[in-house]
Amino acid sequence: MSERPRRGLLADTTPLKTPAFRRLWTAGVVTVVGAQLTVVAVPFQLYEMTGSSAWVGLTGLFGLVPLVVFGLWGGAIADAVDRRMLLVVSGVGIAVSSALLGVSALTHFGGPWTVLVIFAVQTACLAVNQPTRSAVLPRILPLDQLPAANTLWFTVQQLGAFAGPLVGGVALAFIDVGVLYLVDTVCLTVSIWAAYRLPRLPVADGAETGLRGVLHAIRTSAGLRSVVDGFRYAAMSKVLLVSFLADLVAMGFGMPRAVFPEAAVETFGGGPAYGLLSASIAGGAALGGLLSGRLHGIARQGVAVTIAVSLWGVGVALAGLTSILWLAVLLLAAAGAADLVSSVFRSTMLQTVATDEMRGRMQGVFVVVVAGGPRVADLWHGWAADAIGTGAATALGGAAVVVGMLAVVLAFPAFWRYRAPVAGAPEDAPASQA
Repeated sequence: MSERPRRGLLADTTPLKTPAFRRLWTAGVVTVVGAQLTVVAVPFQLYEMTGSSAWVGLTGLFGLVPLVVFGLWGGAIADAVDRRMLLVVSGVGIAVSSALLGVSALTHFGGPWTVLVIFAVQTACLAVNQPTRSAVLPRILPLDQLPAANTLWFTVQQLGAFAGPLVGGVALAFIDVGVLYLVDTVCLTVSIWAAYRLPRLPVADGAETGLRGVLHAIRTSAGLRSVVDGFRYAAMSKVLLVSFLADLVAMGFGMPRAVFPEAAVETFGGGPAYGLLSASIAGGAALGGLLSGRLHGIARQGVAVTIAVSLWGVGVALAGLTSILWLAVLLLAAAGAADLVSSVFRSTMLQTVATDEMRGRMQGVFVVVVAGGPRVADLWHGWAADAIGTGAATALGGAAVVVGMLAVVLAFPAFWRYRAPVAGAPEDAPASQA
């Protein structure tokens, strides 16, 4: 039996007592730092090579397409192979891509198209790696520790999103952009090591493991039909369906990042405003994760998601109504903390409601939804800001989140009634994880 979740103020660290998860999480701390260096390096390198923001803008297209395609396909592959080996293979792909970007930058080999193509390949590998990593957790942890484990992981991601670009931006004033890529490559080796130390995690008994199993799945069972089966499965489960709709409502209506540059100048007078606005949501989410101890043990997770998404909307709406910078930053940070709560419980639902045979595909859909929602918001926020102003566009988006979330819950009341299952040992927990 698992330990009773801690209910103190600080984040519950009980999952770190499981060696397999501790290695994955520790490696994640290192690799998130490296990944954020690459996030800074790619746009910087493209602008340095071309002097054009249009080329930098192409990273959106070259990042989104492989993320959608390989997020869905990678989830299907993760449901057909030894997930440990898939984590290793995709991790190697990410590391090799970073190394190639570093060599390209240091030797000045290739042009902007070379950078974009390698970036797309790396994004494809990331899109396979992420759903696989999430699908692994219910196999190595008791189900009642999943909220704490997801909180620990999301907190690391948000801290990386907050601090990584700052560190990378400062570093670029002193070192070549290629060095950042090589630092990322070194960091990624830690993640590959942690994945290799996992026990074998085949989904089906008797399934072929190792690299041969991964290649066999790519050629056969992990095709379009498997992806379609994943969408059909999600549509049949009201809890899973609403977990996706909740994120689309929250991010598609409410993410205001597209108006930050204009708002920083027109509303808040320039200076540090853009940096503060850009960091506010991630900073609030990271702080929320660090102070998340009282979240764990909450059984009515559907209620928690509904309230959290609504609070995200309220925070965004109020931020759009103020012209005081510190207040806007504070409100956006509070919204970010609420979004972390929503993310934690929605991820936990996907890991517990979905069967092990479908978890990879559900996590693949989750990756696509998380990536797509903010880009939808970017599109309409930009148009709305031109028409009615940045503040009104932000407030309108936040209000739409609250209305949209309530409408979804009224349409699917089973989500509001959902309670987390009482969990004991992890599924098929192998003795070798100790």
